[in-house]
Amino acid sequence: MKGYEVGDSIHGHRIIAEARKVSDPVVIIKSARHKAQRIVLTENALAIIDRKGRWCNQGP
Repeated sequence: MKGYEVGDSIHGHRIIAEARKVSDPVVIIKSARHKAQRIVLTENALAIIDRKGRWCNQGP
């Protein structure tokens, strides 16, 4: 699957990303006590799923 449209997303256990500029990590709240971090990649950004998550759909 190729995702080149605005709003497309990818899900995985481990995602490798490369970009010329990376923002500082920002803490976001996912649920109650669980927190996550968000970064923004700009200028020639590329992201690759290195390891598929268990919850991802197994179909095509």
